[in-house]
Amino acid sequence: MKIRFILLLVFGWVSITNAQETISGRSNTLQNVLITNAVADNTAPTITVLEPSVSRGFVAVTENQTLLVKIMATDQSGVSAVTVNNQQISAKGNNIFEGNITLALGQNTITVAATDNKGNVANETFTIQRNGGGETLNVGKFYALIIGNNNYTDPAISSLAEPINDATKLYNVLTQQYTFEPQNVTFLKNATYEQMIEAFDNLQQKVTTNDNLLVFYAGHGYWNDDTQNGYWLPCNAKKSSTAYWIRNSTISEYMSSIRSRHTLLIADACFSGSIFKTRSAFSDAPTAYNRLYELPSRSAMTSGNLKEVPDKSKFLEYLVKRLTENTQKYMNAEELFVSFRVAVMNNSDTEPQFGTIQNAGDEGGEFIFVKR
Repeated sequence: MKIRFILLLVFGWVSITNAQETISGRSNTLQNVLITNAVADNTAPTITVLEPSVSRGFVAVTENQTLLVKIMATDQSGVSAVTVNNQQISAKGNNIFEGNITLALGQNTITVAATDNKGNVANETFTIQRNGGGETLNVGKFYALIIGNNNYTDPAISSLAEPINDATKLYNVLTQQYTFEPQNVTFLKNATYEQMIEAFDNLQQKVTTNDNLLVFYAGHGYWNDDTQNGYWLPCNAKKSSTAYWIRNSTISEYMSSIRSRHTLLIADACFSGSIFKTRSAFSDAPTAYNRLYELPSRSAMTSGNLKEVPDKSKFLEYLVKRLTENTQKYMNAEELFVSFRVAVMNNSDTEPQFGTIQNAGDEGGEFIFVKR
C-alpha cells in the first residue's frame, strides 16, 4: 500500500510538471506571436511597370485610345489594391495587376498607386503621349463665311482682279479636303454692305457653342491714322463716306457674339493687321489637339500688318498650298500659319500676322482643321 501510494505521488508530480511545461511553452509561443505582430510594417510596396515599356525621363508614344497597364507590386505583408489614375485594376496572380485605361490626345500623366495590407502606399508616375492616329476628335459642325470682293461701284475705289479667284480656291480646298460641308459654307462674291452684315447675322442664329467658324475676307481694306480705325470695304462702299464701310470693331463684335467654340478669321486685305489685340510670330506649334479644342478661341491670321498688300496674293497662294498638301488628320491654325509664313515673306514684301482678335472672348484654345 505504501509503495503504491508513493508511485501515485511520483506519477502525479510528473504529470503536474509536464502540464506546467506545456502551459509555459504555449505561453512563450503566444508571447512570441504577440511580439512579432507588434512589429510595425512601415515599408510601402515595390512597384514595377511591366507594360507599357517606360523609361525614366522619356515619354512613351502611342496612337491608341486604350492603354493596357500591367504592374508587378510586391510587399512583405501582401498587396491589397493597385490603382491607375484612381481606377482599380485587377489582380492576376503572382503579384501581377493589370487593366485598361483611356488616353486623351496629347500628353497623359499616368499615376500608379499600390497599397499593402498595412495601409502603406507607393506611387509611380510616367507619361504617355497619344498622337492623333486614326482617332476622331469629337467636334461640332464647321461653318464658313467666305467673301471675295473684286468690283467696286464707286469709280474712286479701284477694282481688284484676284479676290474672287482666291476665295474660290479656299472654298474648294475646305469643302473637298476638310470637314466643311457645302451647305454650311456661305460664299459671297462682290458683296455689298447689306449682304455682309446679313451673313454675319445669319451666323449668329445658326452657329452653336459646339460648332466652329472660319471667316475669310479678300478685298479692299483701309486704315485711318487719325481715328486709329481699320475697315473692310464692301463693294458698294464710297470713298467719300464711311457709311458703308465695316469697322474692324464691328467685325470683332461679331466674332464675340457668334457663339462658336472656335472662330478663325483670315483676312487678305490692306491694313488687315489692325484687327488684332495681340500679334505674334510662332516658331513651334503645339499638338495636344484635344486640350486646344477644349478652350474657346477667337484668333486671326492676316496677309499683312498696317501696310498695303498686293492684289495678287502670295499669302493666299501659300495658305491654300499648305492646306492642299497637308496629310495630317488634325492641324491647328497655328501650325498652318507657321508652315507658310516664311514662304510668304521670302516671296513678297508682306509679313503675315497671327494673333488674338481684340475683345472677342478668346480663352486660349485653337481652331483645328479636320481632314476628311
